[in-house]
Amino acid sequence: MEKIRALIVDDEPLAREGMRLHLGEHSDIEVIGECADGASAITAIRNLVPDLVFLDVQMSELDGFGVLRELEGEDLPAIVFVTAYDQFALQAFEAAALDYLLKPLDPERLAGTLERARVQIEGRSRREQSEQILSLLSHFGAQPRFIERLVTRSDGRIRIIRVDDIDYIEAAGNYAKIHVSGKMHLVREGMNSLEAKLDGRRFLRIHRSVIVRIDRIRELESLYQGDYVVVLHDGVRLTTGRKYREAIQEFIRGS
Repeated sequence: MEKIRALIVDDEPLAREGMRLHLGEHSDIEVIGECADGASAITAIRNLVPDLVFLDVQMSELDGFGVLRELEGEDLPAIVFVTAYDQFALQAFEAAALDYLLKPLDPERLAGTLERARVQIEGRSRREQSEQILSLLSHFGAQPRFIERLVTRSDGRIRIIRVDDIDYIEAAGNYAKIHVSGKMHLVREGMNSLEAKLDGRRFLRIHRSVIVRIDRIRELESLYQGDYVVVLHDGVRLTTGRKYREAIQEFIRGS
């Protein structure tokens, strides 16, 4: 039996490793490559011509949807989206008859997904696949969605953090510290990437190193030259940055 040639696209090394290990349990799947960002994924899809791509939706710089938009008009392989989107957004995948996996991966769900992928690869043309992708992109182009949860990994544990529970986010090199009810969790993602994934109506970036959940703000104390100290409901004090004065002034005017 000819093997299905699969490509893994995810900006998290642990996620790629986990996917590779899970796929190793299926003898008819051959992993032909891994990509850590959207740009390299585009090149790999064009050059390697995989049968199946496991595509992370939420990547920094160029996300999964951006990858597909760049490939618009080309013949596409079978796509399985890997995502942490909420159930409402998942309806878009289902409406387009495209499969998805939720993080963290469930081996049974993956087995079912692979079974559907086998049928899809054998029985559907790449043109049909492309049309379904376009349908999905049209939905998300009209109704952009923001993440509802974050996945963190530490001490061998995977934790799911609801965005609604976040107090504030703080930069830490290539990581971000997610502060929730006095506890801190690390995620391997930059602030610009996180800011793009968070709903601007619910979160405010006050400094290049700080993003605050708006309804956690208790008060703002004026400093010199238009800067502020943002005081949260639990007493945490965060200083604003000059670059974000305009955004903060707009927030104050709209409050």
